[in-house]
Amino acid sequence: MNGSTIRMPALFFGHGNPMYAIEPNPYAEAWRVLGESLPRPAAILAVSAHWYTRGTAVTAMDRPRTIHDFGGFPRALFEVSYPAPGSPALARRVQKLLAPTPVQLDEDAAHGWGLDHGTWSVLKHVFPQADMPVVQLSLDAAQTPQWHYTLAQRLSPLRGEGVLIIGSGNIVHNLQRLVWTKNAPPHAWAQRFSEWVRARLLAADHAALSDYLAAGADARLSVPTPEHYLPLLYVIAQQGAGEAVSFPVEGLEMGGVDMRAVALGLSPAAALSPGN
Repeated sequence: MNGSTIRMPALFFGHGNPMYAIEPNPYAEAWRVLGESLPRPAAILAVSAHWYTRGTAVTAMDRPRTIHDFGGFPRALFEVSYPAPGSPALARRVQKLLAPTPVQLDEDAAHGWGLDHGTWSVLKHVFPQADMPVVQLSLDAAQTPQWHYTLAQRLSPLRGEGVLIIGSGNIVHNLQRLVWTKNAPPHAWAQRFSEWVRARLLAADHAALSDYLAAGADARLSVPTPEHYLPLLYVIAQQGAGEAVSFPVEGLEMGGVDMRAVALGLSPAAALSPGN
């Protein structure tokens, strides 16, 4: 994008509760610390669990709006704005890289998508100035995890062009099994699946991670619907041969929400955060 020779890392964030955007919590603090350690990207390409579509689309407006795609939260959360610019040039670059898969350019700043809370609730802490371009890529709900992984591999040139690729979801995300007790321990199945994923990330076993439902009952309980898991595949698809993986943030909340962050291409110092 800007001729940068720095190969950017790629990051997956477990974004969890939207209230983490405005309430003090250890995850937001860890995201802030991580952001201070990152090289400054020319732009950000975000894949969020919350833009789940038929077909594939990319935001291509100059000024994407901040979307409050939730209900039942305090007014203060609906007042949050993340006024990052967009990048029509990056959107067109993504469209070209993903060819021959059709990618719709969403250019409607007033009524199109924009930045949803999967993106801004994290970036608000990682890059609080909101002064670098952000583009979102949607998830095609009609496709398999293996299809998403293969599609995502075509995005790998962006890392050498100064673009930070991020995924935002949760490795374990079962809202029907939440435990509302403070400091509730994780469900056994959530713990097991989280550790299964961690082990396969360390082994770079992308085939197993793409075929995650083969892990059985733990996987079905942890990923009852795929949209929060799929952004992880967009990040691991960027992994180069021998490139290490690290976990800047870890934790299981409310019994069944995995807050783990996954990083490719971070220095050992940057891979650590308070509380790990």
